[in-house]
Amino acid sequence: MTQTLSPQAEKDPLLQPFQLKALTLRNRIMSTAHACGLGDESHMPGETYQRYHLEKARGGLALTMFGGSSYVANDSLWASGQLNMATDDVIPHLRQFAERIHDEGAALMIQITHLGRRAEALTQNWAPAIAPSAIREIGHRAIPREMTEDDVQRVVRQLGEAARRAQAGGLDGVEIMAHGHLVGQFLSPATNKRSDRYGGSLENRCRFALMVFEEVRRNVGDAFIFGLRFGVDESASGGSDFDESVRIAQLFEREGHLDFINANCGRIDTELGLATECMPGMSMPLAPWLTQVARFKREIALPVFHAAKIADIATARHAIREGLLDMVAMTRAHIADPYIVDKIARGEENRIRPCVGASVCMGENRPTCLHNQAAGRERRWPQRIQTTSGPTRKIVVVGGGPAGLEAARISAERGHEIVLFEAGNALGGQLRLATGTDWRKDLHSIIDWRANELDALGVDVRLNTLVEDETVRAEAPDVIIIATGGVPSSGWVEGAELCTDPWDVLTGAVRPAGRVLLYDGSGRHAGPSLAMRLVGDATSLDYVMVDDVLAKELAYAERVIWRKSFAEHGIHPVSEHTLVSVRRAGNALEAVMVSELTGEISVFEADMMISEFGTIPVEDVFQSLQSHASNRGETDMDALFAGDPQPCLEKPGPSLFRIGDAVASRNAAAAMYDALRLCSPM
Repeated sequence: MTQTLSPQAEKDPLLQPFQLKALTLRNRIMSTAHACGLGDESHMPGETYQRYHLEKARGGLALTMFGGSSYVANDSLWASGQLNMATDDVIPHLRQFAERIHDEGAALMIQITHLGRRAEALTQNWAPAIAPSAIREIGHRAIPREMTEDDVQRVVRQLGEAARRAQAGGLDGVEIMAHGHLVGQFLSPATNKRSDRYGGSLENRCRFALMVFEEVRRNVGDAFIFGLRFGVDESASGGSDFDESVRIAQLFEREGHLDFINANCGRIDTELGLATECMPGMSMPLAPWLTQVARFKREIALPVFHAAKIADIATARHAIREGLLDMVAMTRAHIADPYIVDKIARGEENRIRPCVGASVCMGENRPTCLHNQAAGRERRWPQRIQTTSGPTRKIVVVGGGPAGLEAARISAERGHEIVLFEAGNALGGQLRLATGTDWRKDLHSIIDWRANELDALGVDVRLNTLVEDETVRAEAPDVIIIATGGVPSSGWVEGAELCTDPWDVLTGAVRPAGRVLLYDGSGRHAGPSLAMRLVGDATSLDYVMVDDVLAKELAYAERVIWRKSFAEHGIHPVSEHTLVSVRRAGNALEAVMVSELTGEISVFEADMMISEFGTIPVEDVFQSLQSHASNRGETDMDALFAGDPQPCLEKPGPSLFRIGDAVASRNAAAAMYDALRLCSPM
């Protein structure tokens, strides 16, 4: 990709080239390696994997790293998500990958590692984990065996061979993951309790790493780029503090094998450590480690890269302008918008889709983004919406929540004429309720970005409009998209009318007092969000849930933040109970529950009862329009899943569809995915 810079962009620090040995990186923005989970059945970087990174290269970044935790040995495995660098079979895949990325003007590097104690012993090969010492990691749970000298020599050789494969595959470089992984486990006094030549003194703890570095250089020579993903402060876990980390880095620098250090910080061995330190999410401030990494950079001469919630352009620009970093990594930001650099270059910085730090990309369905549903699905769904080559249509969208906003945005990008009706005085729907919790306020950016996009695209947005079927039909639309969302469900519980509406609590319309009983029947954000609204007002709060784990439907990085919040506020959930009925008991209420484990009946008494069961669709407008639609409101699911236009669009009369919670209670990501699948082929 040849970048055409706006006059302002020509002097932008972010867009200046950087020389890394013989490699010229076209700007200062990169994406770091992460286990995106897109490898094929053989753990190879196939078409789906490559397209995910290819879009970032087309979007203009200088360097994309891939293959987070790519394994070099069969005792370095998780259940899924890694690439296999332990076999020469990977080389043709790497060659194809490198050629495609290079054709777009970007560089490509891979991360290789041995997980050590982070490996999972009861998956795939069912091999015991190995480590410097037999110390269990909380996160991945294996109790490793202490490595023998033969183990040491084997892993050194395997890391060198993997680096050779990276070079043979035409990549621009390789990095080894040290932080929390086997190399780092040898470095850290928290995980290395050995008394032989690999343990004790700092020099001894560095011995294994230096053996690995020498072996890598023996395999790839001096010209190939080789770096280290390195923890510059692990004191929170009892590991090397900042000063010792600097001494280790200076020792490595003197040995002369490394070309860069990619700096990490914090704990990596617990869910909380990952979510708040190593890969900080929405609950944490922007760029929490930038100052510490800048201190580290002042102590060494090697180039320093860094990624940790650098999600906004202002912070990234500051980091480069002030010399705090040599390359700034905006990894999750590129999941939200792979065209960041291109938009900066064109003077359209205000149109960058912001990463809100929701951590959905760290869940089981990674790298799904909360509000970029094409991420990881580039083989079928476009990151850049193209103007339709077919007929342009008038499309009416009813509802201004996430589904409606995304349907309107995509349809407008396609070149259609859009009218969007919203009953309220502001856009956002249920997402506005979600922003009421302190640590989730950044969700507002999902709404704000779409509102700005609709304005830029000239969409006719009509607020404060309560729509009936005549309102829609008066517009003479070709397509009607119902995105009216849902209202709180009662869960079919007897006596549900005695419960307080959860939305009234979230909006502040009702301020609870006295003893409050909150029942969580969905396992989503709503229950914990309600709890946080209640703790300051209620005399006491009982939290009962149907699931065995708090916020079970969420990604681990979201769940652990809610668990932390509950612990801080002294809330102790009662798990695995089903709400049967609610009844009056004098001036109080009684909730009858049954244990899912024992079948025992329990009765909870409270002054106020709130039940959270998700939502049920608002269907009245949809139902009133069905008889007037060519498809009677039916969506062709085969066409939807295939990415094809809906067949009914070719029939006379308006086509009617519904998306998001107007179909069924899910989440914002599902609602916007509905919009993408329906509207991008239209």
